[in-house]
Amino acid sequence: MHDRFYIAGQLRQIGRLLSVMGENPFKIRAYERAARALENAAGDLDARVKEGRLTEIDGIGKALAAVVEEIYHTGESALLQQLSEQLPTGSVDLNQVPGLTLKKIVALHESLGIKSVDDLKTACEKGLVRAVKGFGQKAEANILAGIEKLQHRKDRTLISHALADAKPLLQYLRASSEIARCEIAGSLRRCKETVRQICIVAASADSKTTIERFLRYPLFAQSDEAGDGRCIGRLAKGLEVELHIVAPAQYAAALHYWTGSKDHYAALVDRAGSQGIMMSAEGLRGPKGKALKVETEGDIYRRLALEYIVPELRENLGEIEAVASGSLPKAVVAEDIQGMVHCHTTYSDGQNTVEEMARAAEALGMRYITFTDHSPTASYAGGVKIDRLRAQWEEIDRVQERVRIKLLKGTESDILDDGLLDYPDYILEKFDIIIASIHTRHKMNADQMTARLLRALKLPLFKIWGHPLGRLIESRPPFECHMDEVLDAVAASRAAIEVNGDPRRLDLEPRWIRAARQRGIRFVVSTDAHSLKNLENLPFGVAMARRGWLSRDDILNTLPVDEFMDAVRP
Repeated sequence: MHDRFYIAGQLRQIGRLLSVMGENPFKIRAYERAARALENAAGDLDARVKEGRLTEIDGIGKALAAVVEEIYHTGESALLQQLSEQLPTGSVDLNQVPGLTLKKIVALHESLGIKSVDDLKTACEKGLVRAVKGFGQKAEANILAGIEKLQHRKDRTLISHALADAKPLLQYLRASSEIARCEIAGSLRRCKETVRQICIVAASADSKTTIERFLRYPLFAQSDEAGDGRCIGRLAKGLEVELHIVAPAQYAAALHYWTGSKDHYAALVDRAGSQGIMMSAEGLRGPKGKALKVETEGDIYRRLALEYIVPELRENLGEIEAVASGSLPKAVVAEDIQGMVHCHTTYSDGQNTVEEMARAAEALGMRYITFTDHSPTASYAGGVKIDRLRAQWEEIDRVQERVRIKLLKGTESDILDDGLLDYPDYILEKFDIIIASIHTRHKMNADQMTARLLRALKLPLFKIWGHPLGRLIESRPPFECHMDEVLDAVAASRAAIEVNGDPRRLDLEPRWIRAARQRGIRFVVSTDAHSLKNLENLPFGVAMARRGWLSRDDILNTLPVDEFMDAVRP
């Protein structure tokens, strides 16, 4: 009998091989969807299989149920074995190289014995690939460039993708009776925008069995025991996972140590030393070497005469001094947020209707939602022209009669090249809320961009500066401007700043959030949602706000709806 995680891993492998074969994308996605459904399904899998109830799991039909049952009973799949025999070794990894089709993979395998991306890179560097029929010097250069791009992309992973990979692994580990506690640590726990690895700390009295379970995780492309209660695994996508196994009594100290950051931890070690306390990943020891009881991370801070510091703030950027003096703000939490801000619908480039977005936000416990579709200049995103605004507003009014959540009429108005806002003033004045964003001419020099922003900020209408520096993580850097000068202008205006929760943006950066907060600037934490799924971006926005030292009092959409409307009305 094989568990759900093993079966899910086999389903995903089938999906990957089908992708290499060029199968129907819907069929490929069906295997991924079934794997995810199986991992998240509540209840006893054994009972579902024995009673023939697998199809009760959303995403698993009769055909897939048969595959699941086969793997459950035998540990193997005839389809997986058939696909594996048809494809050269390493096809899944090689297929990730841009432009490398199955036909080309087969040719490289037969001619050069290529079995991995590393093999292919070496062959390109030696000039061997150009000699293979159907390639040539230009194709070889393109493949080498594609490999370098692929390896760079794998070097860091967006927080959203890393969490999506970490959660099923945590489920898998927590399902073991030998593991008492298990949690994410490292930069992922501190909510950095991108991470190099997933770090996990597990408490277990049986490290041998825990190691064996970790090494068997079905989604690992490779795994190895590194010694000293440490294991390394690498997911098929390339992301590394590091597991640290400690005795249950050392868990809190180890979790704190491996969460970091190194600078924060080193500063605490210095503080502990000044009090005669020795601090390490194993725990705390008093002046005479006596072990001090540590059951939670909070106990560590209390022993050092400090209030607990949340992981997002542990960067040694003054948080220790601030908490010691009582000036560190209480970090905002997701439950403080009362309204979804910056949401798009089918009126521009959103995937869902007004009613669908409203009901989804209501189901998430929100009291209000702002509909801020793109303005006319954003034609590439289906910007809403003036003659369509009336239709949208009328639809919002109709939906409002059917839902309890308050619906606010807004816009994401482009800040034009000259610093003016899209839509004439007589239209802008009628919105409940205006998000003002830059979507074009990101390559203006710092002087030009600063002048553009300063003019927009001087406009008397209240506005929220949307995804302020326009970055797209790992693909587009923040645009250039004289940020201190711009923040001074925001502080002198009626404007507020958005903390954008889209994992590809997460804009502003925490350092600028802190600088803005010091100027008394107000914020909103947004989802920048273009679909129902994107409403789940809120925790990422909250995490960035916490890293920027924001409390609920700094954030406008922690206010009840009437107060929020008064605060943001143009």
